[in-house]
Amino acid sequence: MDAQKHGADNFYYHPFSSPYPSGFDVTNYWLNNKSAFEFSKLSEIYSVAEMNRSPKQKSSPPYMGLVDYAYHFNALKFADLLAKNAREKFSVKHIFETISQVLLNADGSIKGFVYASGSEEEFDFFIDCTGFSSLLIGETLGVPFLDKSAQILTDTALAIQEPIAESNEILPYTLATAHKAGWIWDIPLTHRRGVGFVYSSRHMTESEAVGTFSTYFGRDLEDANLRKIPMTIGYREAFWKKNCVALGLAQGFVEPLEATSILVTDFAALLVARNFPKMINDIPVVSEYCNKAVRYTWERVIDFVQLHYLISDRRDSQFWIDNTENSVMSDVLRERLELWKIGVPKKTDFFSSFDIFGVENHLFVLYGMDYPTRPGVLGANEESRSKELVRAVQDKSLQMGNSLMSHRAWLSELKQALASR
Repeated sequence: MDAQKHGADNFYYHPFSSPYPSGFDVTNYWLNNKSAFEFSKLSEIYSVAEMNRSPKQKSSPPYMGLVDYAYHFNALKFADLLAKNAREKFSVKHIFETISQVLLNADGSIKGFVYASGSEEEFDFFIDCTGFSSLLIGETLGVPFLDKSAQILTDTALAIQEPIAESNEILPYTLATAHKAGWIWDIPLTHRRGVGFVYSSRHMTESEAVGTFSTYFGRDLEDANLRKIPMTIGYREAFWKKNCVALGLAQGFVEPLEATSILVTDFAALLVARNFPKMINDIPVVSEYCNKAVRYTWERVIDFVQLHYLISDRRDSQFWIDNTENSVMSDVLRERLELWKIGVPKKTDFFSSFDIFGVENHLFVLYGMDYPTRPGVLGANEESRSKELVRAVQDKSLQMGNSLMSHRAWLSELKQALASR
């Protein structure tokens, strides 16, 4: 491995925006001129991110900024907020009980629960949110789990929370750093960082993982309060069976890269809401349709996460060799990669609305990692227009970077404004 090539300055951004300036596809122009600038610079976020700026101005309306953005938040506090909102605004009844037995109807559907307290309750419909244990859809209804560990090799994470001083700057993005057996996430909040070391236990021992994680942190984490998280990679063959739907980890999981669990959970929940049966006899019809859609979604999500590993040019460890040279992949991903060697990805390559990650997402990853697509011949008009649009995007990006507040300053002033209400 070339140490300089894969050093600290070797990076790319995967933003939420489109790499099509004014809706025009300049990818072929970039392929013919890629030595001049990084593909990430086709997004307006580049200078904003590089200069650690907030995506919002003081005057920006709620949920709107000068560039597209997402949120870093305390997951436990957010869960409490959602629960409070459900109880107070939607009259959801929150019962605290431990399930000791699941009761079934004669047709095999779920009837209700026997609680550890001795009481029983029956319901018409169930949503399994029991995490990896998958108490209802897996353990009770026996829906098989489809193991995808041959495609996604990472299976363990070590996580830690690290306090940060109020004087420290806050990165306006998630930092993902590759190592020889996986990658590291680094997510800042205003008062702490959430940092996780994702690795393959088949390629790295826990002791070696702690040592490599310590090097990243700059201090020994041997006696730190590291939380070890085993990751079961795959999904349930069906997320809807009879009168039970599984969401979240009870349905499936494909490691933290690209936050796919959140995306699939949101997608599946919306699909259920839009197709919720009005009659019990409707369940077989709507569940078959929804299961087909969610299976397709999981397969394409697995493809997209695997893509990050598969097209890497790293060969400095067995982990990267197995990912790039000895990899198992879906027929769809194999076909797409061959197609993208001879031409730029197009919107029509993603022919289903159930492709959560579309052409824009793939472009940033493919060309952030310099995928070898054959450059097409550029016409004079295409070259002229592309050059003009690229320059305009980069000028606007730099202008926004120079005009926006630092991320820390914007969040601090927001906190002060909320406290003074």
